[in-house]
Amino acid sequence: MLSFCFAQALIYAHELHQKQVRKGTSIPYISHLLAVSAIALEHGANQDQAIAALLHDSLEDAPQYSGRSRQMIESEIAEQFGAEVRRIVIGCTDTFGDGQKVDWWQRKIIYLQHLEQADEAVLLVSNADKFHNVQCIWRDYQNLGENLWARFTGGKIGTLWYYQNLAELFHRRRPSRLATDLQIVTDMMT
Repeated sequence: MLSFCFAQALIYAHELHQKQVRKGTSIPYISHLLAVSAIALEHGANQDQAIAALLHDSLEDAPQYSGRSRQMIESEIAEQFGAEVRRIVIGCTDTFGDGQKVDWWQRKIIYLQHLEQADEAVLLVSNADKFHNVQCIWRDYQNLGENLWARFTGGKIGTLWYYQNLAELFHRRRPSRLATDLQIVTDMMT
């Protein structure tokens, strides 16, 4: 069962992301965080992993939307939810320690290399995140067609390359129904 700590994490995630929407839509960003946490729970996540799923984008995105620095958010996560949640969130973050994003391709290559060494908890939360992302991409692709790819820095080629590599990595490093589902949805777009 989830404790009150999970409810506190949900409130905190809302605080951090309440001004953010999903890329190219008017959908509140919290919907993604809820979905990732639900997917992680459905695939065996414990409470720390479910909380990390709610907070997985906090270090990448929340500084821009919340007015809090990355360091402040890291500290708040550790204080409120513990070192393990903080560690998983950091493991799911594809920006560097100062929060600056480098070239899209370079960042994605570095993140894939990082996942090669990641532990079970980080792989579960990251896989849940990427699966929800690719489900949304697939849904939007059905509605928008090729125009969809203009939303993405990597365009169609880069975005599909990234998700194909993620699917292969998760399938190899953490074989599961979730990894298989990511592969299936990714393959539908290629």
